[in-house]
Order: sequence, then C-alpha cells, then structure tokens
Amino acid sequence: MSTATMTAPVRGKSDGRIGLRANLRHIGALVRRNAMQIRYEPFAMFDALAQPIVFALLFTYVFGGAMTGGNRSEYVNYFIPGLMAMGGLNIAMSIGIGVNDDFSKGVMDRFRTMPIARSSVLIAKLIVEAGRMLVSTVILLIMGFIMGFELETGPVQLLAAVALSVVFGSSLTWIFMLLGMSLSTPQAVSGMGFIVMMPLQFGSSIFAPTATMPGWLRSFTEYNPLSRLADAARALTSGHGAVAEPVLVTLGWAVALTVIVAPLAVRRFRIKTS
Repeated sequence: MSTATMTAPVRGKSDGRIGLRANLRHIGALVRRNAMQIRYEPFAMFDALAQPIVFALLFTYVFGGAMTGGNRSEYVNYFIPGLMAMGGLNIAMSIGIGVNDDFSKGVMDRFRTMPIARSSVLIAKLIVEAGRMLVSTVILLIMGFIMGFELETGPVQLLAAVALSVVFGSSLTWIFMLLGMSLSTPQAVSGMGFIVMMPLQFGSSIFAPTATMPGWLRSFTEYNPLSRLADAARALTSGHGAVAEPVLVTLGWAVALTVIVAPLAVRRFRIKTS
C-alpha cells in the first residue's frame, strides 16, 4: 500500500467527512495491504487451508461409520454441507484474535493520524476474511468430492450454498472483531470465542441429525443459525428438503448481525484509535 494513497489530503465535504469515492479507494488500498501480508506470511492461510481437510477426515472416519451404520459415504453427503456452515465461524474467530494482536503490537496506531474513515479498516479486513472463507470452502468441497461427496443438484445450487456460507460467515466476523477490540489479550479472545463456538457448533445439525437429541437441545438447534445454514446447504446440494425457508432465515440472521454489530465494532474502533 503506497503512503501517498493513504496520506494524501482528502477533498471532501466542509465538515471533514470523507466522500464515498475516497472511502472506496482507501478500502481498496487496505485490502491490497492485508492481502500482501498474507502473501509474505503464508502461515496466515494455514487455518483456511488445513482446517477443512482435517475436519473432513477426522469426523468422517472417526464418527461417520458409527452415525450411519458403517455407511461413510452417506455421512459424507450429510456432513460436508454442514461443515460449510462451520468453516466461516472458525475463520471469523481467528480475525478477532488477529485484531487484538494488531492493537497489542501497535499496528493500529498508524491509523490515528491518517485521513481515512475508521470503518474502511474493518471493512477491508472483512473483505479479505471473506476471501479466506471462500478459499477454505473450495478446499472443503474438493476434499469432499475426493471422499465421495455427491452433488445431486447442479453448479448453480452449489454456488448458492457457497455464497450463503460466505455471507453468513462474514456477518460473524463483525462479532469477533468487536470481541478482539473489547478484550485485553489474544488469549481472552480465544477463550471467549470457544465459549461462543462450542454450543453453536455441537448444538446444531452440522454433525448429526437432531431427531435423536433431547427435547431441550432440539429446541435450541431449531433456533441455532448454524443449523439453518447447514440445512440450507444440504437442501441446495442434495435437492431434498425445503430450500426457501432455511435460506431466508440464514440471510435474516446475517443481515441482523451486521446491522446490529457492525456499528458497535466501528464505534469501538474509533474509540481505540482516537
């Protein structure tokens, strides 16, 4: 990212607010900066590249046979769409840890004097993380096809399932960025993240059907947004079950989380960089 791009005076309104064109230019420059960081630190992509492979192998070959009476191929078709729902949550937690670490190391201090909208820093991070989610989902699907996953619909429905997963995962990013700016250490963010993640992941239909769960847990899974996302991804890739209802509920969750949490995250970022 060039210094000129980020430090040049912004010709905007007389009240000092930054215009839309300048804001988009700053977001683009920050996206390039964050992408270059990944290029020079390839280990930053390790979670996106390795997690889908590890989870696909682990759950299929450790639990798949027991859950489907030895028919692992049946479990692959059930589990891979569910894992699409889980991937975005794992990557979203990592950005919360990264944001906290950036503040601890003083990386964010440079934005105090730059004439940029504070929201552009967070939006740029969200865009890069959405790209990482997309890469992770593609790797998961490749692994799934190698393991015998069968697409019973078509490429359009598959792309819709991928897009839905990325959109919902991006909305979760705002929550973890807010946590990263509110808690004192990366360890605290990680601990809080696991407290949030564990009930959402395992109290859902990602790993197993909810029919055999106790009534109280089944009630929780019905309102769990990860269950709705997993159900939507399965319906889109298998052609079985309702599609519109889980898709609309998932999109509703994504919009609600973004509308509620994004302003809080931006406000917190302004406070910490003021």
